[in-house]
Amino acid sequence: MTSQHRKIVVIEDDSTLREALRYNLVSEGYSVVTAENGIDGLELARDGRPDLVLLDLMLPGMNGLDVCRSLRQNGSVVPILMLTARDTELDRVVGLELGADDYITKPFSMRELLARAASILRRIEMDRSISSQQDEMEIMEFDGLTIDVGKRQVTVDGEQVELRYREFDLLVYLASHPGRPYTRDALLSDVWGYDYLGDSRTVDVHIRWLRMKIEREPSNPKRLVTSRGVGYKFEP
Repeated sequence: MTSQHRKIVVIEDDSTLREALRYNLVSEGYSVVTAENGIDGLELARDGRPDLVLLDLMLPGMNGLDVCRSLRQNGSVVPILMLTARDTELDRVVGLELGADDYITKPFSMRELLARAASILRRIEMDRSISSQQDEMEIMEFDGLTIDVGKRQVTVDGEQVELRYREFDLLVYLASHPGRPYTRDALLSDVWGYDYLGDSRTVDVHIRWLRMKIEREPSNPKRLVTSRGVGYKFEP
């Protein structure tokens, strides 16, 4: 799908930056709608069926973290690129934990912003293409854990659990290579895509989410195991 068919919601209270983003994104062929506060932006992101949300962290009325949290709690899988003038590790990790797909710190160059947006959209399109080609009968089973790759469904002890898009991809990748440890960088490259521009801590966040959903004892994981000095591995 080309950029001419992509819709982006920009939620940014700084009018100068908001218009600059709108102008540059439209120049790249995207369809763009904007909001200057979190409440209006949340409505656009929920009802407008965008392909990507550019979300400022510091917003009046309802901040960007609350917007992100609300979208994810309501089941939205729309990619979110968070914009913020705050550059602490805590801010980055909180944004990732709430479901943001990437993070860019102000001031940023418009070229970098456009590159990150294009990277996220390209990666999602590639994932959808790969998913559509998968054999719908491919099912992996591991002592109470069942992964239906074609249907993108996971059950634990007979109960279906809801996984985010990238959580599912990460689980399938690790489960397809049981016992083999992977570094965070390797997982970013193979699961998120070679051109992923985000923080490697996102792997830790997604592993923690997965443990909460598929482990019988998340604090004592038996499936998604930390490989000391390396990264993570899946134990069948």
